[in-house]
Amino acid sequence: MRGLVVTVSNRAAAGVYADTSGPLLAGLLADAGCALVDGPVIVPDGEPVEVALRTGLAEEYDVIVTTGGTGLTPTDRTPEMTRRVIDREIPGIAEAIRLVNREKVPASVLSRGLAGQAGRTLVVNLPGSSGGVRDGMAVLGPILRHAVDQIRGGDHPRS
Repeated sequence: MRGLVVTVSNRAAAGVYADTSGPLLAGLLADAGCALVDGPVIVPDGEPVEVALRTGLAEEYDVIVTTGGTGLTPTDRTPEMTRRVIDREIPGIAEAIRLVNREKVPASVLSRGLAGQAGRTLVVNLPGSSGGVRDGMAVLGPILRHAVDQIRGGDHPRS
C-alpha cells in the first residue's frame, strides 16, 4: 500500500511552528502496513487542501490521510474540500474515529472529519492534534488493508 499524509494548518504552512501531527501520522501509516508513505505535505486550510487531495489522487495513492482542519473554527474547511473529491462517503470510519476516545476527550465529537472513497483511493480526515491522530489511527490501522482491498475490488474474506 502507498500512503500520503496531508497536514492542514495555516500556521504550520506559514512556518509559525513545526508540524508534529503529520510526521506522527506518517509513522503510524507505515506501522499499519503502508510500504511507502509520502509527506507530510503541509498546506493551509481551504482550497489548497482540495489541490493536495487531487494531486494525491492523480498519483494513485491507496490511502490519503489528512490531519487538521476538521474543527468548528471559521477556517476549518478540510471536510468541505474532501467532500469535493470523494465519490462516496464511508461514514462508519468517521463515526468510529469521533467516538473512540470520547470519554477521555469529550470534544472529540466536534470533529467534522470525513472518510470516503475517491476512485480507487481511501481518503480519511483526522483531527490536527497528536492525540487525535493516535486515536484515529487506532480505528483506521486495523481496517486499512481490508478497506483498500475492498476499494480495489477484493472479495470479502471467507472463514
